[in-house]
Amino acid sequence: MNDTISLLMNHRSIRKFKDQPVTEEQLRTIVSAAQMASTSSNVQAYTVIAATDPELKKRLAELAGNQAYVEQCPVFLVWCADLYRLKQVTAEPLQGRESHEDTTENFIVATVDAALAAQNAAIAAESLGLGIVYIGGVRNRIAELSELLGLPELVYPVFGMCVGVPDQEPGQRPRLPLPSVLHYNGYSKEQSVAPVREYDVTMAAYLKERTGGKRDATWSQVMADRLGEPTRLHMKPFLDGKGFMKK
Repeated sequence: MNDTISLLMNHRSIRKFKDQPVTEEQLRTIVSAAQMASTSSNVQAYTVIAATDPELKKRLAELAGNQAYVEQCPVFLVWCADLYRLKQVTAEPLQGRESHEDTTENFIVATVDAALAAQNAAIAAESLGLGIVYIGGVRNRIAELSELLGLPELVYPVFGMCVGVPDQEPGQRPRLPLPSVLHYNGYSKEQSVAPVREYDVTMAAYLKERTGGKRDATWSQVMADRLGEPTRLHMKPFLDGKGFMKK
């Protein structure tokens, strides 16, 4: 166990922040670290928008499901998959050849690039004594949020990230048993599923403690409830309208 692994193993989502700014130097360091993440073919198909204006954060919080910590954190980062830049800068070098920025493959590349960069940023922030929480709620009302931020074609917000000085010490949510996710030399259906029974017991106990006895559902039940309700079915038509996955 070294310092880097210790930092990774102690990650917790932070949803309450002190009334203390994230400095410009800290923000630039965090995003610079994000830029050093692996990126497919050096495409770097992402953009991050730092929301610091109180009124903007208030509106973003509303669009993200009225999550108060989006408004309360000093910096809210919106991580965007971005193929607009690629299309613009390659128009001249292509010299009239057909461009394929709108393929499903490039959509995946841009989305993965944004995720890899954001996780680098998360670790960098935590190494500076800051806390973060990812916000998938930016996709709740994605068209309105995109218009608010002026996102052009071939750009979409993948998720948000609150960043600030932690004002809480939450417990650590248990993860699936390692054998469920680490398979050797091929996929094991039995190994993928069997350890979940043990994990269900662990998660039920965790939820019971966290909620003061109000809830003790297993992970399988929580996931069933999630899959049983359709979520953000507007995403496909939105992405179609933004010019993604035409091929």
